[in-house]
Amino acid sequence: MPSHHLHAPLRSSTATSTTISTQSFTSRLILLLTLLPLSLAALAFILQWKGNSGFMMDPTTANSRWAPQGSHIKNHEIFPGMELSVLSPKAHKSSDCSSLGRSGAPSFPYFRDWKFDFQANLRPKICITTSTSAGLDQILPWMFYHKVMGVTTFFLFVEGNAASPNTSKVLESIPGVKLIYRTTELEEQQAKSRIWNETWLSSFFYKPCNYELFVKQSLNMEMAIVMARDAGMDWILHLDTDELIHPAGAREYSLRQLLLDVPGNVDMVVFPNYESSIERDDIEDPFGEVSMFKKNYDHLPKDTYFGMYKESTRGNPNYFLTYGNGKSAARVQDHLRPNGAHRWHNYMKTPNEVKLEEAAVLHYTYSKFSDLTSRRDRCGCKPTKEDVKRCFMLDFDRSVSLVLSLNIYLVCSFLLLPFHDK
Repeated sequence: MPSHHLHAPLRSSTATSTTISTQSFTSRLILLLTLLPLSLAALAFILQWKGNSGFMMDPTTANSRWAPQGSHIKNHEIFPGMELSVLSPKAHKSSDCSSLGRSGAPSFPYFRDWKFDFQANLRPKICITTSTSAGLDQILPWMFYHKVMGVTTFFLFVEGNAASPNTSKVLESIPGVKLIYRTTELEEQQAKSRIWNETWLSSFFYKPCNYELFVKQSLNMEMAIVMARDAGMDWILHLDTDELIHPAGAREYSLRQLLLDVPGNVDMVVFPNYESSIERDDIEDPFGEVSMFKKNYDHLPKDTYFGMYKESTRGNPNYFLTYGNGKSAARVQDHLRPNGAHRWHNYMKTPNEVKLEEAAVLHYTYSKFSDLTSRRDRCGCKPTKEDVKRCFMLDFDRSVSLVLSLNIYLVCSFLLLPFHDK
């Protein structure tokens, strides 16, 4: 009994010590678990802030990120060609069209340590023409990708953001890039085009929005043909800045090698389009983040495609949402003319065309929410079925415009309600 009283305080003290130790460990663990995610979040914020926050939208920031090492002015790395205070137009005497293009001094590589071989004897010489109002964040990666594929020259018909002083100054600094601005001079020259007196495009004349853009693209392509011929190009493509050529089946994944293997009697090569299938709603860099595409029916077994047609389309005959007839590359030759934004033709003969079994054009359609709103906003059409039909060619574009306009109307109506009614 006495021994019981002697050891009781000892057991009580041990239990108290154990409880305190356990509580201390628990407190430290909770503190650690609290500080760890906060530290990681702070580190991520710092890295993001120092990294690519808006780097492609600002040419000044682009200098420090992409300029070749060693090119310094006042302790700042300079974007190729940005050291030129004035980028004067390069004169051409071979045609009226080429005088509209401007290019800067040849200071490449553009990415650090990138090497591009611009030897004059490389064949075939390939050029791309486009009509764009996009910013640097879309144009630059699009251009670099096709430089790697073997494209040597770009004819960019620019307006809007693409024609802004900061953006155009960067683009003009890149060798092989010619900018053609939508000026009064350009419009007066295109007003004299023979296209206006022909019937193949007449159903698109004098209509707004997408119809107007389609006509504008065709007129720009017509001028690009002249520029391509004057520049000694062998092939010309028309691509939008949300499209990438996918030269599958070619050695070294090279567009130049792919076109080099095309027989000499072929006038046009057709690339079936693969339409992007978006898996997330927070895409920021479509070219780097989107990896899933709907394969064109031209590259599918016909019995499988048509056998499963109803199941795959689910009542939507326009399975590809935007377009399904691909894009094409044309051999630069006499009497070549555009045949809409997707094809080329010849005034003197029916072009001999081939459709490649593997190569395609990857179309990153509606990859970001801003793609939806920008397409709707550039037209200014009323949110009615009649007006969107007047503005847009495709049912999908019409539906997108109507849905976006309706949602904005509902949100605005909700915000305008008195507070006690919400």
